[in-house]
Amino acid sequence: MMAYITLFFVSFISATLFPLGSEALLVLNINQNYNIYLLLFFATIGNSLGSLVNYFLGYKGESYLENRKILDKKRIDKYKKYFDKYGVYCLLFSWAPIVGDPLTFIAGVLKYDLKKFIFLVLLAKFLRYLFIVFTTLAII
Repeated sequence: MMAYITLFFVSFISATLFPLGSEALLVLNINQNYNIYLLLFFATIGNSLGSLVNYFLGYKGESYLENRKILDKKRIDKYKKYFDKYGVYCLLFSWAPIVGDPLTFIAGVLKYDLKKFIFLVLLAKFLRYLFIVFTTLAII
């Protein structure tokens, strides 16, 4: 059970703005014959919840960014319209290294619909880990 909890927390931290790779731990756990379904579940949920933390940091940080004059209200409104239109496609890349985590933060700043956010991030994270599982099993 400890391997699943560890994978959950490593996946969670990996989704925040801290650099940490959960993929290597997932591959290691697969090679140690842990339950694939549980590994997939814990990695996906942990990583998705980490992205949700990014979302809420962005959501609450909008006023901070405005007060510090990093972003102005007009620019935020402009980006919000763009993200409302193309956010679906952007958030499907939330799985991607380097760009994925900031995208989830930006979705929060722009107050993207939370239900859509959760669905898209869960889907993207699940598909990434599923790809890793299938690739690892094909190599073993």
